[in-house]
Amino acid sequence: MFVQQLEPVSGSLGLSALVATLPLVTVLVLLGAVRMKAHRAGLIGLAVAVLVAWLAYGMPLGQTLSSGAQGVLFGLFPIMWIVVNALWVYRMTVRTRHFDILRRSFGRLSDDPRIQALVIAFCFGALLEALAGFGAPVAICSVMLVALGFDPVKAAVVSLVANTAPVAFGAMGTPVVTLASVTGLPLDAVASVVGRQTPLLALVVPLVLVGLVDGRRGLRETWVPALACGVAFAVAQFAASNYVSAQLADIGAALIGAAALVAVPQARRPAAEPVRAAVLTGVRSEDLDEEDPRREVLRAYAPYALIVVIFSLAQIPAVKDWLAEANRVFDWPFLNVANPDGDPVSGNVFTLPLVSTGGTLVLIAGVLTAVVIGVHARVAAREWLGTVHELRFAILTVTSVLALAYVMNLSGQAATIGHFVAAAGAGLAFLSPVLGWFGVAVSGSDTSANALFGALQVTAAQQSGLSPELLAAANSSGGVLGKMISPQNLTIACAAVGLAGREGDLLRKVLPWSLGLLLVMCLIVYAQSTAVLSWMLP
Repeated sequence: MFVQQLEPVSGSLGLSALVATLPLVTVLVLLGAVRMKAHRAGLIGLAVAVLVAWLAYGMPLGQTLSSGAQGVLFGLFPIMWIVVNALWVYRMTVRTRHFDILRRSFGRLSDDPRIQALVIAFCFGALLEALAGFGAPVAICSVMLVALGFDPVKAAVVSLVANTAPVAFGAMGTPVVTLASVTGLPLDAVASVVGRQTPLLALVVPLVLVGLVDGRRGLRETWVPALACGVAFAVAQFAASNYVSAQLADIGAALIGAAALVAVPQARRPAAEPVRAAVLTGVRSEDLDEEDPRREVLRAYAPYALIVVIFSLAQIPAVKDWLAEANRVFDWPFLNVANPDGDPVSGNVFTLPLVSTGGTLVLIAGVLTAVVIGVHARVAAREWLGTVHELRFAILTVTSVLALAYVMNLSGQAATIGHFVAAAGAGLAFLSPVLGWFGVAVSGSDTSANALFGALQVTAAQQSGLSPELLAAANSSGGVLGKMISPQNLTIACAAVGLAGREGDLLRKVLPWSLGLLLVMCLIVYAQSTAVLSWMLP
């Protein structure tokens, strides 16, 4: 048995935390400064994590490699399993040109590119996050914006920044469900506090998006519809997460936010030509003005309606329990790790959700989609294999970074960093979201960050007299702001808009927004821990 150490470097927590951050720093420097491709940066970061685990933390090399292999499997299933199947559905709609019909339908809502960014990147992106998550919203929304005439870089940046507020309740509430599971806190209590933090981001993000699209003029001319969209989204997300269901919070918020946006008269006014000329600097699709039969428009919306129906049915308790019966739980081979107290860690056991995972549900929706939109079985299978080939470097990036995260977690590197942050005392509430942000920046998944640091946040809160629900929720709420800088999300965005190898360029553009919004979330959580905003908590 390997027993984790919190202070393996000279008996110092600070020095040990400094050494433990080397894998993450390596990845970020290689991406942002060296401008290395993400899959190579991920592999080098993984190598650094293995060396730190083996040489600094004393983890046997066999167990270190085994922990990395577990991360690879988790990266493949369920994370990339969801992404591949979600993008497979998209590829089939592209092949039958139903995606073009859907894009034209969105384009007809408004010819103002600033409103189009809100409809597609914020509202439709939130719906995709609610249904699939894990990179699908960024990929699909980026492609839509490019087809409307957005510059590829701007389309990718807008889609990345938009993919924030819905993330905590994404993939049918998977992150908060995981957070409740690892912390032992009631799901309703955790979701309630998260639902009193992330909606505040929803108030700000639409304004940021119109600013990214058209600068000060965009804010001056479209702040009313942007604010209406943000307020409606925030209220719906708050109400659903607190009083209805965490799993359905983003679906309701996305639909109500879109309805509020379209209802504002200013959002339906034609855009001035100078605005369109200044914003739409890319190549606009020539077919945007085509008229589509109503039947084909309904078929274009059918894939997403099918996903909503299937995921909603999967949330029925009897159906959910039936699907969970197919789960496989087994001891992970060549891994026997105990925490510093000598208790076995949860990573020794691996759960494989064969049917109940979101990727399988999307696969079922994809099969039904092929029937509805008229894709032959042979063609559908070819498109699935083509999706895997298209995402091969993204898959390599995701698996290498998840392997890095698992090595850091099981060797004790993640726990060292967490305890170092928890030692902040009175400033813990302010720094708590940073830990979640760090976890998502490494893993690209709010679910993974909650699994890594959720229990630690609760322990630190109990030791410092703070609310366990507050710091657990802060881990998830802060984590959503790290998603836009995660290597796999950057890779997916670049692959979607034809910017392969330019992940570093996108990182430099979105990093200031990630840090700025993280500061806002830190201030919110700190204020909620004091009398200033404590009234916001349940």
